[in-house]
Amino acid sequence: MSTTITSEMPRPTTSTSPAAQRALQVQPYLFFNGRCEEAVGFYRHAIGAEVIMLARFKDGPEPPPPGRLPPGFENKIMHMSFRVGGTTILASDGCDAGGPKFEGFSLSLTVPDTAAAERAFTALANGGKVGMPLAKTFYSQSFGMVTDRFGISWMVYVEQP
Repeated sequence: MSTTITSEMPRPTTSTSPAAQRALQVQPYLFFNGRCEEAVGFYRHAIGAEVIMLARFKDGPEPPPPGRLPPGFENKIMHMSFRVGGTTILASDGCDAGGPKFEGFSLSLTVPDTAAAERAFTALANGGKVGMPLAKTFYSQSFGMVTDRFGISWMVYVEQP
């Protein structure tokens, strides 16, 4: 039995008008399983993250159903948004006290120069693990990969002029 694979993509079903394209956004939503506040504090210090909005589970109009949250999660973060540069990232403690699993993606942090790359990379690597040290490549003055202390994989990159 053979399978035919086609490279033709289905046509989008959403409007492609300029106004609609500006309204579309893809934003990462990270679940820190009980460590969201700690993580965002780290990102504030490491890469200048700015909290835009924060809501705790206890702030909801009705309490969650019994057994939905682990004990003590009432004060944990139900939803938040924070900004790094021009990008908004969404985050939560989730509803699980188990360890988060951030697999299959990296967040790419584009910085203006090598000095900024060094500062951001060093800060993100504090308590984390360097996957590829910062180095000059054929596509960047400085590029490196690091997994921070929360398990988020980062690619720090200086865009070529």
